[in-house]
Amino acid sequence: MQAALIWLTALTFGAGLERPDVEYKIFQFPANKIPRIDGDASDWSIVPESYAIGSKELRETVAGIGDKHDPKNLDVTVKVGWVKGLNQLYFLYEAYDDYWDFAAPDLHNDIFELVVDGDLSGGPLIRQFHPNAKLKDKLEAHGMFHGIHAQNYHIFTPAVGKDWTMVWGCQPWIRELPWANAAYSYDFQHKGSGKLTLEFFVTPFDYAPPEPERAVPSKLTENKVIGMSWCVLDYDDEKAERFAGFWNLSHKTTMYGDASDLVAFRLMPLEANLRKPVEAEWSFVVLRPEERVVAFRDLSYGEINSWKWDFGDGTTSSERHPIHKYEKPGEFVVILDVEGPKGKARKSKVWDVTLP
Repeated sequence: MQAALIWLTALTFGAGLERPDVEYKIFQFPANKIPRIDGDASDWSIVPESYAIGSKELRETVAGIGDKHDPKNLDVTVKVGWVKGLNQLYFLYEAYDDYWDFAAPDLHNDIFELVVDGDLSGGPLIRQFHPNAKLKDKLEAHGMFHGIHAQNYHIFTPAVGKDWTMVWGCQPWIRELPWANAAYSYDFQHKGSGKLTLEFFVTPFDYAPPEPERAVPSKLTENKVIGMSWCVLDYDDEKAERFAGFWNLSHKTTMYGDASDLVAFRLMPLEANLRKPVEAEWSFVVLRPEERVVAFRDLSYGEINSWKWDFGDGTTSSERHPIHKYEKPGEFVVILDVEGPKGKARKSKVWDVTLP
């Protein structure tokens, strides 16, 4: 499948990441269509194929295979989504493998390894890459550095008799609800061939220490660019000490431990076909509480050429972004009506604007 590639301009926030000539897209799910984490890919049917990132985008950088892809041996497709207002990333991982290895209780397992840097902080994220050479081999560096500003997930495909992922860092709690969850669907046995469907979500963190109460989730907003990459560790022999393939999206092996080696991903707005032609929306800020002066901001969607505000105190405005002074205290019902060539819409908010 074709990956969604956007040529970057000099202003692209992803500059400095690996593969600076490409930028991948993260699909925005509507709030009423959040994918259910159950291993059933039907929730993802609304995602255009332009968001699919397939095996042809990966390069093997350890075993010396290069970019010689054999879909009869391994073929993967990944789609990534987000929901406005939720600081979570949703993933659909679909893979065919001619030999699935998952009987061992340790890291000897087919693995989908994911690295996320939610604020593009960049730089090393594992202890072994610590910039202070004296700390690379000391375990005390684990709790103060490993996975703090960007996170690495070794996701077992499938996970049998163990946690769904090994968090390679000092914060194993990030794999649990409410920060993450995963579900699988497959019908093969160990050493068998077949297709696996994996659904999961994770929460990226700007700061993820060992104690969850001190963590700072990354704030996800429309058009924000984040750093991310993944690799597929493919075992083809249960007795082999090393995987047969290390297929990675970054095309650089050290993506697993250095956030500067990740790839640019953009959090996309809703697709036009998932929206009404005209949608009314607005926000407000109380500028001067003692004078009851409120600034209103139109956030409506679509081609709009007229605005009508009813401030709930008997006054109105046709400005797009009005500033209004309330003469008396109260709990107000504020209404915005918008109209354009493709229709009209209304958004009323009851008592959001309450002034003493």
